[in-house]
Amino acid sequence: MKTTTTAQSAKPAPRRSDAILDRLMSLHPKIIDLTLDRVDRLLDRMGRPQDKLPPVVHVAGTNGKGSTIAFLRAILEQAGYRVHVYTSPHLVRFAERIRLAGEIIAEEHLAAILEDAEQVNGGEPITFFEITTCAALKAFAETPADILLLEVGLGGRLDATNVVDKPVCTVITPISMDHIQYLGGDLQAIAGEKAAIQKAGVPSVVAAQDPVAMAVIAGAAERIGTAVIEARPARKQTRLGLPGAHQLANAGAAIAAVDVLRQAGFEIAEADVEAGLAGATWPARLQRLTKGPISDLLGPDWEVWLDGGHNAAAGETLAAHAARTWPDRPLHMIVGMLNTKTPDDFLAPFADQADSLTAIAIPGEANSFGAEELRDTALSVGLNADTAESVEKATAALSGRPPGILLICGSLYLAGEVLADNS
Repeated sequence: MKTTTTAQSAKPAPRRSDAILDRLMSLHPKIIDLTLDRVDRLLDRMGRPQDKLPPVVHVAGTNGKGSTIAFLRAILEQAGYRVHVYTSPHLVRFAERIRLAGEIIAEEHLAAILEDAEQVNGGEPITFFEITTCAALKAFAETPADILLLEVGLGGRLDATNVVDKPVCTVITPISMDHIQYLGGDLQAIAGEKAAIQKAGVPSVVAAQDPVAMAVIAGAAERIGTAVIEARPARKQTRLGLPGAHQLANAGAAIAAVDVLRQAGFEIAEADVEAGLAGATWPARLQRLTKGPISDLLGPDWEVWLDGGHNAAAGETLAAHAARTWPDRPLHMIVGMLNTKTPDDFLAPFADQADSLTAIAIPGEANSFGAEELRDTALSVGLNADTAESVEKATAALSGRPPGILLICGSLYLAGEVLADNS
């Protein structure tokens, strides 16, 4: 689990919260068993902040959770609402995960809630995500806001966020194969875990799904008496602040959730929806980098894009975007991935798209694939692949080639390293 990201060229000053986060890592159980027992215990000791939250929109899924939340946040804030947001992982600093009434949590406040959770926990085993989620829930409960957008960390059924008994709405974004070591080895099992955020009598917005996943979600909803609202992708002519045709599905899920919120009493005009969709931002999701060492090295005739996608569905989406958007320009990739992922599934769709791929190890990540192993996987699926010691050296090797597109991808952890120096 990532706790901090340091830029190679300019390390940020140490924060008190970083030291606390490092201590919290030491509480991690030797064997991770997905359970809510540790979370329930700690929340009870903290005064059950989950019972004192503003209305909650709970969002699960494999891909698109963060983008859907970004659209929803932009729409709600456009309508004048104070919005709490909880997302993970962070890119550059942990505070990004907790947004209080529209603002990223202040360092002093973050350190205080983390220390409180640490003291109340009393040194008992608990995962990093569990204890930090409990701390975030306390901050959300104690800070006035109109709504909380709550992103699931892993799965849904036993995720640390699944402690809200009556959200105003649940949202399930597209489900695909990921985290199989925890959620199960087939789509049916994974969908079952994610479908478990649905609550009796709470509208369930569901984005377009593989038929297997949709059957599981619909079956779970029927058993508990929940209405499923199948979200349609937004119209192609809709203006979106996030690039890529795949964002139409995420925007559609956000629009469907807005309709539920309207029925719950939220006043959201169509003009708010349109302005929010057009103004939404979400780092490292097909984000164009226009400043920093990488752009400076390649020059203005190149385009540099960053994306944190890391599973098979993300690979298919990115490759399709490349085919649609850059069909006549050379595509070069720099890729780093965690060894908990399946790189052949992610990379195979690029075999007919990319002119070259340079594999690197993610700096500072013990669970990163080595550059050579990742290169060999890329070669095995038909890519022209090599290795480099760093993003900077991989970029330098491209600087003498004809201008084209550089896509840096494969991991949100790699994206965080890149953004620390290039944003």
